[in-house]
Amino acid sequence: MKNWIGFPRVEGVATRQAHVALPPGTFEREVGREGFFGPATQIHHAHPPTAWESWEGDLRPRAFDTVKAAEMQASPFDAYRLMGNGATQVRFWRFKGKMDHLVRNADGDELLFFHQGGGHLYCDYGHMEVFEGDYVILPRSTAWRLESDTPVGVLMIEATNDAYQLPYKGLVGNHAIFDEAMLEAPRIDDAFNAQKSEQRTTIRIKRNNRLSAVTFPFNPLDAVGWHGNLAPVRLNWRDIRPLMSHRYHLPPSAHCTWVSSRFIICTFVPRPIESDPEALKLPYYHSNDDYDEVLFYHRGQFFSRDNIHPGMITYHPAGFPHGPHPKAFEVAQKYERKETDEVAVMLDTRDPLTVLGDLEKVEWAGYVDSWKAKP
Repeated sequence: MKNWIGFPRVEGVATRQAHVALPPGTFEREVGREGFFGPATQIHHAHPPTAWESWEGDLRPRAFDTVKAAEMQASPFDAYRLMGNGATQVRFWRFKGKMDHLVRNADGDELLFFHQGGGHLYCDYGHMEVFEGDYVILPRSTAWRLESDTPVGVLMIEATNDAYQLPYKGLVGNHAIFDEAMLEAPRIDDAFNAQKSEQRTTIRIKRNNRLSAVTFPFNPLDAVGWHGNLAPVRLNWRDIRPLMSHRYHLPPSAHCTWVSSRFIICTFVPRPIESDPEALKLPYYHSNDDYDEVLFYHRGQFFSRDNIHPGMITYHPAGFPHGPHPKAFEVAQKYERKETDEVAVMLDTRDPLTVLGDLEKVEWAGYVDSWKAKP
């Protein structure tokens, strides 16, 4: 644990409780460390912290539309490259049909989020049916393949040279957010046994971002049983029961679903909006100066954003404040909506991300200007 210097103080015109009873005419910005897990200060500004006039240089808020990346790929290793760094690689895979080979990621654990469609996933451990809205965590070097009769869109997030774990839930206990009993593992069932064969089968293996292939004179998914506590797991966003407070807007860290050493993944699901008259009712302006933030919008109406539709991605690098769009801020102040209906996946990375060439082809260049209207 880090022993941060702590000296809570109040200076000038300010509220003593964060995100509550803001001084009239002010806009609160949280300056925080360690991605909402470290020390933080709320600064009250006379103008919205996102009311910039112009931008120069590469550091800027960016948005991309994966809907425009419509090409189908036969293998997840051919998936559309989005962004990455030394700790993670993010891809988007579109697929339909029956994979004619197996894949094995030797670079790290793989997270699959099924944005569109579902099907049947076969792996070393057995078979599991997957559905829209599912997370599937595949341990490093698990051999697997997918079958789907309908188009599938999958967000893929690799924990490079690392593993996925569950977040520490602290005071609320291990059954909060989702009970670990909700995690489902593959089964050696009739479907798995039916796919066993003596058919010549190739496994494509990714290591150091380079592909190798090994071919067997039979299907290597031939397990007859297993025991232990290492296996793929499946969780649907509908099984998540979010932490809530009617008097205080909880930070994104309260919605953490999976953690790795250098990044976290949070899931925003429908919930009641704060009802206390003095409480902020949407994400506050913040400078999360130790983490880059990526949001993938899965479904619903995104209550802190305008002109964003399912399948889009926003990217806010560390180094500048970001927060709600002006129209969303105005609507929230009126408390016209009583609950959210959004579902989104957030990736917060400790190390700077690089946007890869594939993603630049589907960029919304005007996103940086979308905060210009005054609330």
